[in-house]
Amino acid sequence: MKAEQGIVLVDRDDDGVDKAFRSDVLDGLSQPEKAVPARWLYDDAGSQLFEDITGVEEYYPTRAETEILETRGAEFAELIGPDRAVVEFGSGSSVKTPLLLKAIQPGAYVPLDIAGDFLREAAADLAKKFPDLDVYPVEADFTKQVELPREVLDMKKLGFFPGSTIGNMVARTAVDLLRSMRATLGGEESELPYLLIGMDLVKDREVLEAAYDDASGVTAEFNLNLARRINRELAGTIPVDALEHSAVWNDDFARVEMHLRATRDIAFEVSGHRFELAEGETIHTENSHKFTRRSTNTLLLAGGWTPVKRWLDSEKRFSLVLARATELRNAP
Repeated sequence: MKAEQGIVLVDRDDDGVDKAFRSDVLDGLSQPEKAVPARWLYDDAGSQLFEDITGVEEYYPTRAETEILETRGAEFAELIGPDRAVVEFGSGSSVKTPLLLKAIQPGAYVPLDIAGDFLREAAADLAKKFPDLDVYPVEADFTKQVELPREVLDMKKLGFFPGSTIGNMVARTAVDLLRSMRATLGGEESELPYLLIGMDLVKDREVLEAAYDDASGVTAEFNLNLARRINRELAGTIPVDALEHSAVWNDDFARVEMHLRATRDIAFEVSGHRFELAEGETIHTENSHKFTRRSTNTLLLAGGWTPVKRWLDSEKRFSLVLARATELRNAP
């Protein structure tokens, strides 16, 4: 594997703290309705907890998406073609990635993730499985345009964004992300990049809420880990034992919302700033939007991608969509 240690594109202060993390937390806790962007759930500990979530009985998306990747490989290969650099946004442990790489004969693999240690460990494991494939891990905030390693700049690209992570974002932010992905992947009009993206589907409320509040409590630990991370990295004094996990379906916005709810009145500090939560008040930590065919297409088109093909699992719970960067047009 080339570039085993990879590239680091995270802006940290003298204490090693991600400056964007500190800014987002302080800004979010200062709002009347407190919220922290979902991307900060994924430090190394949070990334591992999410991998644990994918194995619980109630969490269907990983099984459903894996089924599609296992059964549709020949179709992916025919549409995408060989020798593309696969750029995975928010790669995590890259559990699903080998299924795609086996199917399409890629020219290189570039995992992007903000959890650096987790990223490098996963990249090294994948390189062992594909010894002839060049792997270039990049530690970066993939929600912004990322400068790819020079070794892949002239290659045709396939963006890979599994897991319906796009659903963590409100529509405006999701469109911005899709556009920044387009900028990251580059490509001339004759070699427009592709994007293979997972998008979870609208279904019964009971199924959705259970998927984000499993009986074994793994998702609750994942959510509470954000408070622990704030305490650890930002000199926080949040009383974690006074917070509880909450996951509820919001039908108006077609999303499951995750919150940390205060079980009593609390006061705490983060990076020298004082905050308070009244009993019952929450910190909104994650959205998981669910999609229909129409909302999927609308979002992709708004972000600069034209849908090419859509696949569903056998129970029609989850979709994988292949899209191609939209060609510039002067006509409506």
